[in-house]
Amino acid sequence: MQPALAHQRYSQQAAWTAPARRHLLAAAGLHNARRVLEVGCGTGAILSTLSMPAGGQLAGLDIDRDALALARQHAPAAELTAGDAHALPYPDASFDIAFCHFVLLWVAQPAQALAEMRRVVRRGGAVLALAEPDYSQRTDAPNELAPLGRAQSEALRARGADPTVGGRLPALFAAAGLQLVDSGLLQTSSPAAEGEAATLRADLSGHMPAQELERWLVLDAAAWAAGTRQLHVPTFYAFGRVS
Repeated sequence: MQPALAHQRYSQQAAWTAPARRHLLAAAGLHNARRVLEVGCGTGAILSTLSMPAGGQLAGLDIDRDALALARQHAPAAELTAGDAHALPYPDASFDIAFCHFVLLWVAQPAQALAEMRRVVRRGGAVLALAEPDYSQRTDAPNELAPLGRAQSEALRARGADPTVGGRLPALFAAAGLQLVDSGLLQTSSPAAEGEAATLRADLSGHMPAQELERWLVLDAAAWAAGTRQLHVPTFYAFGRVS
C-alpha cells in the first residue's frame, strides 16, 4: 500500500480506538512519562495525536522506511528509527511506556516483539497492545457476505499476518514475561462503508480475480446502501507492567 493511502487507513483505525487509547495511556502514566515508544508507528497517525509532559520525548520505530518518511511530516517532534520489532535498537530500561497499535498481527513472533518491548521499558513501566483484531470471531450480515469475510482473513494470512492474534493477547503477554494488569475487548466506533470498501480492495487485490472482487464490492456496497450491512471484527487490548 502506498504511504499516503496507508496513512488514511492508519488514521481511520486511530479514530476507531481514540477513546480507549486515551484511557489506557492515561492509566499507564503518560501524563508523567519521560520517554514513550510506539513500536510499528507507521506514518505517525498515533504519534501525531500524543502530547508529552514538558521535557518528555516521543519515539517511534517502524520497519518501513517510506512510512517513516511520512511520519517525519506528521510527527516532526518524535525521534524516529527504522528497525525490527523483534530486535529493538534501544538500551534496556530506556522507556517508561512502550505500545503498539494494530501491529502484533503483522509480526512473525508477537511474543518476541512483546518481550523486546518489556526489555526496553524500565521496571514498573507499562507495555500496551492497544488494538489487535481476531478475525476468527468476525460477524457479517447479510449472510451472503460471510464468504467475503473469510476471503479477507485468508488474504491477510497469505500476506504473513495472524488475523487471530487479538484473542491470544493475555497468553502472549504472559509468554513475554509481563505482569498483566488489564485486557479485554475494545469498544470501537462503527466502520464506515467507504473506508471498509477501500480496505477490502487493498486486502483482496491479487488474492482473487479482479472481476470476482468487483462483484463482491458491488454486493457489499448495496448492503451498506440498504442499511442491512453489519460488520464486526472483535478488537482486543492488553496492558502489562514490567516487574
